[in-house]
Amino acid sequence: MAGRIRDEDIALVRERSPIDEVVGEYLQLRNAGGGSLKGLCPFHDEKTPSFNVTPGRGLYYCFSCAAGGDVIKFVQTIDGLSFIEAIERLAGRAGIELRYEQGGYVPGQEQSQRRRLTDAHRVAAEFYAERMGGSDAAPARAFLAERGFELSDIERFGVGYSPKAWEDLTRHLRGRGFTDAEMIAAGLSREGNRGTRDRFRGRLMWPIRDLSGDVIAFGARKLDADDDGPKYLNTPETSLFRKSTVLYGADLAKREISQRRQVVIVEGYTDVMACHLAGVPTAVATCGTSFGEDHIKVLRRLIMDADSFTGEVIFTFDGDAAGQRAAQRAFGMEEKFATQTYVTVEPNGLDPCDLRLAHGDGAVRDLVARRVPLFEFAIKGVLGRHDLNTTEGQLAALDEAAPIVAKIKDQGLRTRYAVNLDRWLGLMDERFVLTRVRTHAGDTGPVRRRPGQDRTQDGRGRQAGSFGSNGNGTADGGARGNGAQPYDLGDPVVVVERELLKLAVQRPALCGPEFDALGPDAFTAAVHGAVFTLIAACGGTTGGGTSPRQWVARLREEAPNERAQTFVTALAVERLNIEREPDERYAENLLARVGELAVSREINAVKARLQRTNPIEEQASYNRLFGDLVGLEKRRKALLDQAAGT
Repeated sequence: MAGRIRDEDIALVRERSPIDEVVGEYLQLRNAGGGSLKGLCPFHDEKTPSFNVTPGRGLYYCFSCAAGGDVIKFVQTIDGLSFIEAIERLAGRAGIELRYEQGGYVPGQEQSQRRRLTDAHRVAAEFYAERMGGSDAAPARAFLAERGFELSDIERFGVGYSPKAWEDLTRHLRGRGFTDAEMIAAGLSREGNRGTRDRFRGRLMWPIRDLSGDVIAFGARKLDADDDGPKYLNTPETSLFRKSTVLYGADLAKREISQRRQVVIVEGYTDVMACHLAGVPTAVATCGTSFGEDHIKVLRRLIMDADSFTGEVIFTFDGDAAGQRAAQRAFGMEEKFATQTYVTVEPNGLDPCDLRLAHGDGAVRDLVARRVPLFEFAIKGVLGRHDLNTTEGQLAALDEAAPIVAKIKDQGLRTRYAVNLDRWLGLMDERFVLTRVRTHAGDTGPVRRRPGQDRTQDGRGRQAGSFGSNGNGTADGGARGNGAQPYDLGDPVVVVERELLKLAVQRPALCGPEFDALGPDAFTAAVHGAVFTLIAACGGTTGGGTSPRQWVARLREEAPNERAQTFVTALAVERLNIEREPDERYAENLLARVGELAVSREINAVKARLQRTNPIEEQASYNRLFGDLVGLEKRRKALLDQAAGT
């Protein structure tokens, strides 16, 4: 039985385990002001961050579920450890050798069961890695070399080889002081007719690590065609390893995921390796199971998934029928993410590993760059099964696609996809498509259009006109026109557009020429475009007057009617969605977000035109459109980087 850890050692563990660093290994934390950090609570499912960490006090607390404590309590709770196990884990992280009372410290005897099992995995990983250089591991090295991996890549990911002999690892672990019971409990060995035997034999071995970097399991690929076992064999579920909560490569990708607010989900171990080596360091994969809700919880904490504008979850699937089915399963989980979800499929059915081998690192990066929204992928997958050149085919496709659009929870997003569906079908009757979608959504009220949309629209789908007698903003942000409903303040696009306009009205100097260059078409709500036009008529934000008071007064004076004045007043007094004083960085972020949304709409429009253009008969037009698309994608990437501060 383990002795009691000395109090001074426990105090040293707390001192050398900064709570923000430890918690940051499990979830993304962002500045909350006042010396605090915040993130999505790992102990309950939430959309808005309520989990706070105070490094100065060494404490955490969730204002939603009331979970709280110090760094030791956090590790206990999140990993399901005892008090001693949590201290041992933190001590190992900090390089502290613990001393035990009641007889003193005896290496290998007073350690907890979890520590013993993680140590066994560490030793096993070292054993497999060393065997990778042996003559009997030639097939393993050849397997990886044929897939474009060099020796340095093998070492980087710790890939190893399990010998064909029955007891090589088992004997090695016994020699390091581990018991047969511990090896079996770790899933490294198993009980056979002739005693304890190695679980993995003659296989290529990938160490699977938790977020803290500890090896907790292995993924093993058979190399011998005569091996009657499964192609891939994973460690069975143990006290360390629950495959539904572990993502291969997450320990390597977590920092990049947090910084880039992006995660790329691939299907296999070699795909993760290929992506990381090709310059996509946010790639992860499941470990012998389908992507599920527990994986989503892990990723949401890492990506700080609380803002639909700044994050990307990108699924990669093969182009075959199985890939299509996987995409449909992903679509069923889309609503569990707050951020944007995408799909990318290699047309020739190549996975990232094969793609890198055939076409190089750039092809893997391009695969990720060609992502399309998950909703769009699901809808177009349906449309591809119908002949859209016939009325019957169009209506059949509409009836199959409308339920997919109806599943979109965000009403504003649902409406925009309904409008896109009308364009993709070629019906040119938005009201008809919107009505059909609303029927499937169980909404029997008046047809809702996109924010600010009227029956009269320009070529971009925006409401034509400005502050008309029936189309002006009210104090609460409404924008009515010819019977259309008020725009939805719950629509995230409306929110970010409105926030930028508030900044332009309240702090024009922060917006500058970049705002003035946007143009009214950058805004989806007609009333927002009208405000932009009004600001431009008053000289733009670069000529915003000598004081905010004078600037607002000028805007109100130049407003075409009372409704317009009311809307401008609302923008002038409404609080900005930022706790601190707004600065140039905040303005740059808003400008980039609005600009990226506008460019994304242009990209969709160009893609639609490309689909309608015959690349052989209309080669010049097709090439011109493709060039436009490339330029727009680069512009969108630059805006995303600007919004992310990179």
